[in-house]
Amino acid sequence: MSVIKLENVTKNYMLGKVTVPALRGVDLNIEMGDFLSIAGPSGSGKTTLLNLIGCIDKSTDGKIIVDGHNINDLNDRDLTTLRHKTVGFIFQTFNLIPVLNIYENVEFPLLLGKREESRKEQKQWINYIIEEVGLADRMKHRPNELSGGQRQRVAIARALVTRPKIVLADEPTANLDSATSERIIDLMQKINQNEKTTFVFSTHDPMIAHMVSKVIPLHDGLIASPVGV
Repeated sequence: MSVIKLENVTKNYMLGKVTVPALRGVDLNIEMGDFLSIAGPSGSGKTTLLNLIGCIDKSTDGKIIVDGHNINDLNDRDLTTLRHKTVGFIFQTFNLIPVLNIYENVEFPLLLGKREESRKEQKQWINYIIEEVGLADRMKHRPNELSGGQRQRVAIARALVTRPKIVLADEPTANLDSATSERIIDLMQKINQNEKTTFVFSTHDPMIAHMVSKVIPLHDGLIASPVGV
């Protein structure tokens, strides 16, 4: 079952009076439960593609279907709802809330809407995710008391805590050592298998390329044939 579908998607940016194409007619179908990577050099359009799928940016042309919704037909309120209920985003820039500690940062997305789980179940899940990213002993620390790698792990935990259908991860291991990276990807694989969560990575990390089931090559805004791993 398709959870993400792109049809002839283009995205142009204006640099002064010059039109710069970031994506040039992308067709892509991602199935529910896929564990795949978008691979390509810097400037190939990887982050742009994730931003479009994640409803953070809008395409210049083409159709994007996310969890059965044509996002071009949605207003800003509906886009916000779709992002919150369906998509977990791991940003390169972390986007943590400075005044909240680790536990509170991870908990925050759960406070934005009604949840089916009880408060006790939510706390157990938050503690489990924080422990799995290796930060159980740092729960009361704020972002400015953490290293870059630790902040990255908080951002990963926050993206996973809502049990989203889709996780979009932009260079999720960029600030992590190899042992921590492997532990994080193992956790994502476990969630992928147990929850049927769809994971889409954008990364240069060869370890992720070897752990995903499919690699989507992206060059100069165009997708070549997917490569099975």
